Amino acid sequence: MDHLKAFNYGANAVCFQKNGIKYGMICAWATQVDYDKIMMLLGAQSVTGKNIAKGDIIGVSALSVFQEDVLNILGYDHSDTVDKFKQLDYTMEGSAILINNASVAMVVEVIDVLHLPGIEEDNLIYGLVKSYTKGKDAMLTI
Repeated sequence: MDHLKAFNYGANAVCFQKNGIKYGMICAWATQVDYDKIMMLLGAQSVTGKNIAKGDIIGVSALSVFQEDVLNILGYDHSDTVDKFKQLDYTMEGSAILINNASVAMVVEVIDVLHLPGIEEDNLIYGLVKSYTKGKDAMLTI
């Protein structure tokens, strides 16, 4: 069996649609914690992170080194103030938004969201990888 090796500690696009709104951000801290489970830390200031809830189906795309433009588009501004997706090449799988040509594109079910105490409550997302595809540049992550 081919085991998922999703992350190389790079830039990961976290994207989904909920209530007719597309959300997207870049997550720098994500890791695989089991064969089919991941964890990601999303900052408290993130509109995308604030809208993720237990049971949501989201897209997580480990970007390749050739996708710096995607990193810049999703890494700036908030999803409620600008349409980040009008310039992106993506695919919808249900509510999950997957970035085309990513090193690894995953459809993830949110198992839990932990709100970490601090000045602001960052969100620790625990997710189950329901499916994934590897791109042609699977080992060349940002």
